[in-house]
Amino acid sequence: MSIPPTVPLAQYIEYPQEEMQQRAAAFYEDLNRRRTVRDYAPRPVPQDIIANCIKAAGTAPSGANLQPWHFVAVSDPELKRKIREAAEEEERAFYSHRAPEEWLDAISHLGTDDQKPFLEIAPYLIAIFARSYNLSEEGDKKKNYYVQESVGIATGMLIAALHQAGLATLTHTPSPMGFLREVLGRPNNERPFLLLVVGYPHEDARVPDISRKSIDEIATFL
Repeated sequence: MSIPPTVPLAQYIEYPQEEMQQRAAAFYEDLNRRRTVRDYAPRPVPQDIIANCIKAAGTAPSGANLQPWHFVAVSDPELKRKIREAAEEEERAFYSHRAPEEWLDAISHLGTDDQKPFLEIAPYLIAIFARSYNLSEEGDKKKNYYVQESVGIATGMLIAALHQAGLATLTHTPSPMGFLREVLGRPNNERPFLLLVVGYPHEDARVPDISRKSIDEIATFL
């Protein structure tokens, strides 16, 4: 087996331990401010901010470095209207007869329903697609690996990047989401993974009164 080409690890920066502790604590405190927002102001967001956040997401690790994701950033009002109409159609069916009672009980404290005005009001919708395979110029298929895991990591990094830039987000997953591929004209090798609503929170925005689990509940140190 031949040894693949490598380059020196030139970008790594090691910080003094005290600075590492400060940076880790500050990053946690910053992310702990993040909340899912459903009330948005119609203020525009410069495209370069969205582009740089997507570039940050694109640095995520992926299976065999095949980077099986595609991000479609939508600001066009007509496209946002079409997405809202299609999403609400699916959501009406979901809330009326598709969703199991256990799920409806689990989300009852959040006050969600089939009305999704934020899909038109927020300045950007970022549709995240998972690419199951790539196509060569000759049309040959090349399978991607660990697609769900890779796209999930990239999505988390995108949410963190948008928060760090000063924007609010909402992870929206209408079920099913196949309409996104049709509305946005994406190819058959891409499957909708998540729709991310992005923008500034409305000045009167409110969020559910919830808490997060403690470190002892989410981690074990052995």
